Amino acid sequence: MKKNSLLVLFALLCLVSAGAQTPDPNQKSHPDSGSWANLFKDDLSNAVYPPGIWSMTDGELTASQDECIWSEGQYDSFILDFEFRMGEAANSGVIVYCSDLKNWIPNSVEIQILDDYAEKWRDVPATWKCGGLFGHLAPSKQTVKKAGEWNRMTVTCQGTMIEVMLNGEVVVRSDIKKWTSAKTNPDGSEIPAWLSRPMAELQTRGHIGLQGKHGGAPIFFRQIKIKGLRLAS
Repeated sequence: MKKNSLLVLFALLCLVSAGAQTPDPNQKSHPDSGSWANLFKDDLSNAVYPPGIWSMTDGELTASQDECIWSEGQYDSFILDFEFRMGEAANSGVIVYCSDLKNWIPNSVEIQILDDYAEKWRDVPATWKCGGLFGHLAPSKQTVKKAGEWNRMTVTCQGTMIEVMLNGEVVVRSDIKKWTSAKTNPDGSEIPAWLSRPMAELQTRGHIGLQGKHGGAPIFFRQIKIKGLRLAS
């Protein structure tokens, strides 16, 4: 009886120990996207952009001016995984759910890319920081690397839910249908005037875009992969 009791106690301790090591279901890591489809072909033949502005060299995509490059198709329910490297004081972005390429700013959601460490951007609102939903939701923490280093970002869009992982940390997880105003965010902070359409009214499908050399600082992208997308009709 004593031996059996010790065995039972040992088993219980093992279960408790195993339970303590159970990972948090909310903890994630960047996906293994090596076998995923490229968002853009190497020759950019499936992209929409002004001639002569964007180029792909040795797998790195960059722009010479402040113009966007867009996916030819429109997508919903996708995971976008890529790396980016900023010049000093860079200000760029990843754009999803864009329904109007000519007037994209109020008709899309922009995930901000910013050199948070630059003096130029020191005093900008928290909703302008890297990894946040520009003008709408600040990232939960600062995980962007300094200019010149490669960063990795994974953007998951599932209907009105958007999640952003930056360098191994989830910095945004939110439902854009909560943004029913074009003037103030749910937390009461001010929305920039040029974002004149509430996010709750946006279509949850559209073109995917990258912002170019905004503010005069270069930006580079590579390994731009996409999975689980459904081409919208």
